[in-house]
Amino acid sequence: MKTKILVVDDENDLEVLIRQKFRRQIRENKYEFYFAENGRAALELLNSESGISMVLSDINMPEMDGLTLLVKLGENNPLVKVVMVSAYGDMDNIRVAMNRGAFDFVCKPVDFEDLEVTMEKTIQHIQQINETIEALKQNNILKMYVDDSVLKFMNKQEFEDSILSNETIEGSVVFFDICGFTSITEKEKPDFVINLINDYFDLIVKEIIVHNGRVDKFMGDAVMAIFTGEYHLDRAIDAALAVRSQINAIVEPRVGLHSYLPKVSVGINSGEMISGNIGSTTLKRLDFTVIGDVVNTAQRLQSAAKESQILISELAYNKVKNSFHCTLEGEFVLKNKQLPVKCYQVIS
Repeated sequence: MKTKILVVDDENDLEVLIRQKFRRQIRENKYEFYFAENGRAALELLNSESGISMVLSDINMPEMDGLTLLVKLGENNPLVKVVMVSAYGDMDNIRVAMNRGAFDFVCKPVDFEDLEVTMEKTIQHIQQINETIEALKQNNILKMYVDDSVLKFMNKQEFEDSILSNETIEGSVVFFDICGFTSITEKEKPDFVINLINDYFDLIVKEIIVHNGRVDKFMGDAVMAIFTGEYHLDRAIDAALAVRSQINAIVEPRVGLHSYLPKVSVGINSGEMISGNIGSTTLKRLDFTVIGDVVNTAQRLQSAAKESQILISELAYNKVKNSFHCTLEGEFVLKNKQLPVKCYQVIS
């Protein structure tokens, strides 16, 4: 993946040296360099050119020096990592630069082998940050609460575009429900109820993640999960089978005022859904989720499922019948459906 790098220095010969020393990496599309003569010009370029993730900056420059630029970048571009490249290599300047957010420091005259090692180290750090952001997105943490302050802090245009975009996606929806849990909440102490459901939820979530799914939300005593990408329906069913197997393998009941051995019921459906942020802009609380008939049908299939049952629609069955052992469960009258819906139970 190409890394966009901004070099900020008032010495014109540095641009020539950079282009000469890194000509192979430029030709291979590994690095793409931009150049600015001072901090002010650098900020203008960062505002007009998206995707710049690293800055190599001198300290002593006209109009705006490198240390002032560091402060400005910390306020407005916190994900951009800065390596100071300066002849002012005394400890005072190094400490000021580091305290203002510099990632590293390279002294002039530049040793280009050392500079490249430093750049590669910085790129790895940037990639780790990007992977963390992607993981947060996929696990639906930041998507639950989206407001201007979060987006400004992230300061990542592609992240903002992704988190605010509404689109039609192809995927599979799974609803896992802990059977009989409502009666538990009426009979037990709060600590027992919360600890019990969290233990079961944790088991379900681990299997969702193992099968490359995403937890969309927790709904009372149910978990809604989304699977997209290659073989999304197969992975959704595999996750459901794994959850059922693990819960059925629990033989020791949990004991509070009474003893309990809850089971799970599952509904799965697959197809096109609308994906986007839904909620209240007044409260600044938006839930990044999916909606549509596919989602509603999956939830109603789960409601129709009995203990330890995994129900899928006929459309889903026709897609996976050669991969999974399923039996016809019958036709069910589901809410808001004019005609009965044929359902299949996944056995193995």
